Amino acid sequence: MKEHVTPFQFFILALSFYVLGAMLADIFLDLPPEISRLFGYLDYLVCFFFFVDFCQRFYRAPSKWRYMRWGWLDLLACIPAGWLQAARLMRVVQVIRVLRAVRSLELIWQLLFRNRAQGVLASAATATVLLVIFGAMTVLIVESPDPHSPINTAEEALWWAVVTVTTVGYGDYYPVTTMGRVVAVMLMVCGVGLFGSFAAYVSSLFVEDQGESESRQHQANRRMMRHMIEQVSELREEIDSLRQELRDHRQELAERHERGDSADR
Repeated sequence: MKEHVTPFQFFILALSFYVLGAMLADIFLDLPPEISRLFGYLDYLVCFFFFVDFCQRFYRAPSKWRYMRWGWLDLLACIPAGWLQAARLMRVVQVIRVLRAVRSLELIWQLLFRNRAQGVLASAATATVLLVIFGAMTVLIVESPDPHSPINTAEEALWWAVVTVTTVGYGDYYPVTTMGRVVAVMLMVCGVGLFGSFAAYVSSLFVEDQGESESRQHQANRRMMRHMIEQVSELREEIDSLRQELRDHRQELAERHERGDSADR
């Protein structure tokens, strides 16, 4: 089946690489318990997006049975690792599948900027999720050793990363170390730009709707003008035909008149 590459596939590709990195880190590194718990929470989030991707491609597949010959691998990849450890290996298949469709960086560039609004949305969504993931991991690593820090668990780090990247900033959890504050500044600065991109995308939808309405109006006007021109051309042809008939009729009357005069003579 031919793979249809969309900006959402770029998002899934980025998440797939993150999952592989997290899987390798969990296997080969001795991670603190809270980092492992954070990986578990993030795995649920990633599996949700994988399942959305599976549902979209299953719905768009011309033949459901033909798609499921290999689609069951994608379905297994949607299962959280805590439920089925073997499902992790299926995510390698997802990366290969997406890379097979996105064969080069040039194709990724064309994919993101074929439709600038959708490309900005895909890039902003990918960056937002990755910022939350790596921001939560980084702040948990640098803050948890400090006994005075309020960020000590995976839940607190994930909550802090979400409210910081969205620039809400409740203030219930905050970093106390220098490195943690540097991470917070980076998240806030990036969050302002990313959510500004979301606002620009929403605005582009309204502009696009207005542009489509104007385009339909222009097309209707052009069709009306072509119809009027065709009618004018037909009227001209009819007038020319009537003029020709009138000339022929006058010539015929003139000839009859001349024949009548000759007969009188």
